[in-house]
Amino acid sequence: MDASDEIAPAVESILAAARERGGSDERVSVDARSVPEAFAAAEADGRVPVIAEVKPTSPTTDGERTDDPVALAEEMVAGGAAALSVLTEPDHFGGSPGALRRIRAAVDVPVLRKDFVVREEQLDTVAADVVLLIVRFLQEADTDDLDDLLAAARERGFQVLVEVHDAAELQQALDAGADIVGVNNRDLAQLNVDLDTFERVAPDVPDDVTLLAESGIETTDDVARMRAAGADGLLIGSAIMDGSVGENTSRLTNTEWETQT
Repeated sequence: MDASDEIAPAVESILAAARERGGSDERVSVDARSVPEAFAAAEADGRVPVIAEVKPTSPTTDGERTDDPVALAEEMVAGGAAALSVLTEPDHFGGSPGALRRIRAAVDVPVLRKDFVVREEQLDTVAADVVLLIVRFLQEADTDDLDDLLAAARERGFQVLVEVHDAAELQQALDAGADIVGVNNRDLAQLNVDLDTFERVAPDVPDDVTLLAESGIETTDDVARMRAAGADGLLIGSAIMDGSVGENTSRLTNTEWETQT
């Protein structure tokens, strides 16, 4: 592995914490709200399908939001979010399973658990509609593999968002049977964001796979660019959390500007 393949120290710290974090002895069972159906409903209502992220802080952002996470989530849904992503990673993102539990009880849209799951027992931490599996993290963690975790998550009723960064990771996701794929525009080496990443990977994603663009989407131009490149939906965190949550969500989900370009 050359230097360009090494993950950033901040990412290694997140991964080390994920390796150590436990799960639950009680197996969860989920009646999941459908992400593809939520995206279709947003489209029918004239909105861009956006998963808005409740993210108190992160290694790539300054400061911390201390608002009630449930109030933030409700503002996002009112602003037009088709689904929500809720951080449950406590050490680097200020998240908690309890916050996700409260948010999911308060809203009627699908809720993604945003965390760094590397072992099956960690799936049982909290019920959600969708869980995240990151191909590169599973490779680095050298714990449970993608195929096994994907199957285990589905056995519990979860939908699974499989995150990739390049064509090789995409092929692994497809070989494992992923039907919701996210392409993260932020690399794990230098933590740089490049929207070209999505544009390089998206053409190889089959039409029957729900495709998300993740990271670095800040403006309406970015939204239009990712949608033109094939994104069925967008996962947006900082651009919504920085400032007025409801107004930012509405700005990025409203399609009026699309008809003006």
